[in-house]
Amino acid sequence: MISIMVVFSNKVAEMNQTTSHKSKHKKRKTVAVIVAHPDDETLWAGGTMMCHASWQWFIVCLCREHDEDRAPRFHHALKYLNAEGIMGDLDDGPEQKPLPAAEVEQTILDLLPRKHYNLLITHNPTGEYTKHLRHEEISRAVISLWHKGDISADELWTFAYDDGNKQHFPVSVENATLYTLLTKKTWLRKYSIITKTYGFPKNGWEAQTTPRSESFWRFPNSKDADKWLTNGGILL
Repeated sequence: MISIMVVFSNKVAEMNQTTSHKSKHKKRKTVAVIVAHPDDETLWAGGTMMCHASWQWFIVCLCREHDEDRAPRFHHALKYLNAEGIMGDLDDGPEQKPLPAAEVEQTILDLLPRKHYNLLITHNPTGEYTKHLRHEEISRAVISLWHKGDISADELWTFAYDDGNKQHFPVSVENATLYTLLTKKTWLRKYSIITKTYGFPKNGWEAQTTPRSESFWRFPNSKDADKWLTNGGILL
């Protein structure tokens, strides 16, 4: 009888462990980060990704799929960020010719797995610095797709940074909805991805920019985000 009870007890323990594992797996937050360029995900949200390593991260990078230098570096960066991802090849020429909104939206839909996400993270409609048109276009496209129901998500965060109209490197907006000062260890890991994985020189714009804090504007519903977009991405 004793041996039977021991076996039964072990089985119960195994069942409890399995149930606990499944429960934890179900609770993992699913997050889609939608950006213009390989390095945007690290510059503006890399620390947040590292601080939430248990979340399921999927990064959509809309430009540079066929860039023989940047594309492989992006996929290496994904490993350090514990994320999955995919790249597209929207025009990213230096002249920054405007792209049709429909083209940007369709590219996002083609790349982003069709599923429900707990959270979407993307650019700000006014960009993170002065100025890159692709950042702004992608932000507008994500908000529009979410509002129309073409992308399903519980909430949206947009990067919250400002460069004072080119007066300084982009810095996080301290009064944004979400603001996090990164630990030195986390920031150094982020800086390493920028300088070593992506290979940007330490005296270059990207390395000098790499924010020590990260901030986001948070929108719990698409109606508020769409209203904000109509206002030009500026707080009312």
